[in-house]
Amino acid sequence: MAIARERRRGIVKRTMEYFVQQLINGVTLGSIYGLIAIGYTMVYGIIGMINFAHGDIFMVGSFIALTVFMIMLALGVTALPLILLIVLIVAMIFTSAWGWTVERIAYRPLRGSFRLAPLITAIGMSIVLQNFVQLTQGARVKPLPPQIQGGITLMQGNTDTGAIVVQLSYMQIIIIATTVVLMAAFSTLIAKTELGRAQRACEQDAKMASLLGVNVDRTISLTFVMGAALAAVAGVMFLLYYGVIDFYIGFVAGVKAFTAAVLGGIGSLPGAMLGGLAIGLIETFWSGYFSVEYKDVAAFSILAITLIFLPSGLLGKPEVEKV
Repeated sequence: MAIARERRRGIVKRTMEYFVQQLINGVTLGSIYGLIAIGYTMVYGIIGMINFAHGDIFMVGSFIALTVFMIMLALGVTALPLILLIVLIVAMIFTSAWGWTVERIAYRPLRGSFRLAPLITAIGMSIVLQNFVQLTQGARVKPLPPQIQGGITLMQGNTDTGAIVVQLSYMQIIIIATTVVLMAAFSTLIAKTELGRAQRACEQDAKMASLLGVNVDRTISLTFVMGAALAAVAGVMFLLYYGVIDFYIGFVAGVKAFTAAVLGGIGSLPGAMLGGLAIGLIETFWSGYFSVEYKDVAAFSILAITLIFLPSGLLGKPEVEKV
């Protein structure tokens, strides 16, 4: 009896440890999705357009980060904090330039046209970016050796069923902390700064905001730049966390991030982050307890159920048609 009781206790403990580890992994993945989703929700909030090329902007940011990383190592720079800082800054600058270019060339000329035209253009830009990276970087997977190793062991022990280890890696800590800091910074920027007031004015009524002196074109361009910068941060985190990238990661991550934005309530910054965390947790727990092959089906099923019973998303507001 005592042996059976001890075995049951070990199974329960091991189950709890496994749950905590999957929770940590899900929050980490959800943080990356949330950073990308903020770009979707910011653009939609101002001009009411889904920027389907945003996922590929994230992919471009990952490739820029990898290229800069290789250049720094080739130059003999060995200080990892300095390398990471330079990689992050350069990736944000160049990815923001890409975001600005896409808005200026592809979206601004179609801003006043019927709604289907910008949508088609967004899909076209996504294809252009994918093929551009495929032609210039190749179709093979690009690896990066692990740069930040180690972590904090939260739970450790031994049972009759095997060893138990729950670890929070340093890379996971960096991803979660970076996401929290950026979320707080962008929320403050939109709530307290002149640019944030201009963005909120354009969201409510762009024509009236223009009449009141707001430079609508500049505000929209800066919104694309900010979204691209966040996508670059997500791209750097993705590269360091997984260690492999290819030209197709933008499509997959972009669809997941768009799902997160819609799930949380597109147009809402906290909703985008909440949706990202939800998608990350659903994927991770489904992969851990059921089947990895159907994790995407699980995520999109939850989205469909949410939109059936809560069409505006978890934190979104019902859209009011201006007449």
